[in-house]
Amino acid sequence: MEDHWTVGHVAGLAGVSVRTLHHYDEIGLVRPSARTSAGYRAYSAGDVERLREVLAYRRLGFGLREVAELVGDPSTDAVAHLRRLRGLLLERRDRADAMVAAIDRELEARAKGLNVTPAEQLEVLGARLYDEIGGAYTATRRTEPRIAAQIWDALGDARTVLNVGAGTGSYEPADREVTAAEPSAVMRSQRPAGSAPCVAAAAESLPFEDRSFDVAMAVSTVHHWGDPIAGLREMRRVARRVVVLTFDTDEPGWQDRFWLTRDYLPEFAAVLAEFPPLAGMAGAIDARAEPVPIPWDCADGLFEAYWRRPGAYLEDRVRRAMSVWTKVGPEVERRAVRSLGEDLDSGRWAERNGDVAGLDAADLGLRLLIA
Repeated sequence: MEDHWTVGHVAGLAGVSVRTLHHYDEIGLVRPSARTSAGYRAYSAGDVERLREVLAYRRLGFGLREVAELVGDPSTDAVAHLRRLRGLLLERRDRADAMVAAIDRELEARAKGLNVTPAEQLEVLGARLYDEIGGAYTATRRTEPRIAAQIWDALGDARTVLNVGAGTGSYEPADREVTAAEPSAVMRSQRPAGSAPCVAAAAESLPFEDRSFDVAMAVSTVHHWGDPIAGLREMRRVARRVVVLTFDTDEPGWQDRFWLTRDYLPEFAAVLAEFPPLAGMAGAIDARAEPVPIPWDCADGLFEAYWRRPGAYLEDRVRRAMSVWTKVGPEVERRAVRSLGEDLDSGRWAERNGDVAGLDAADLGLRLLIA
């Protein structure tokens, strides 16, 4: 059969068993599109391409349910999958490199007869490791084009832009003159080559003269500031206009908008207990608020991004790029993840949240303040 390959030939090329390919066919993960004259499964080039994606994600540790969501994403083509796989592999490589470096340091210390305490060992291979590799954030926190379009539209005709709490540089417009301000050395170190110049500065004390910029912008960062209102006023001082992507906690029962906070993480409300109300933030800079819908296939791995892809919250690499989990603590995180996993396996999550399956976007409280 021209341009088709038998199941045995494909299994040999891929290094998997025929039984595995039969299983993928049975569960609808990779279904060969043709049959030989003898009635055997036959794979087209497109089938092989999909199989390549499935096997690559599997070898990176993804479960079959998660792989099905990834390869079934209608907005993602082969090139997008390759880029995603490359990013995941680079993250894994960076993690391995950082661990090797940490081990080498300990070996060197031991060779010199220095005492390495258990606390120091755990610190090096634990919290400090994330500081060194910074991989989790850049692997999942990217610019979501549809949210970016709304932010950039709000920038209007501004030519000079200050990005406050800039992090790794997501949402910085490429067609403007951008200056970034970021207090975290870890975040600054992750900014890609060629990105906007970045100064070490906190929102509450910006080292710029009054009206130095056309617009000051801040994206998903206000909740990290020590004094959000002071930071917003500083933005208003150094720029003629202000654009801020933040979160609305004014609406009664706001924590019930999202099934994750409603059913699995009620502690989220306490995390934002001291967060200023949206009306207060808007009033501080004389801003109006626009809702920012989150697309179902949101590329930016913010906390609410996977509202229609619940299995993602079971992945440690996804959660590590969300500050919420650090704030609620490991015990709460383990309980929430365990409960969600059980409900996904039992079908209870689907029963409770069947209404989200047909939505292309959801309003989960993201708001754009424009002043």
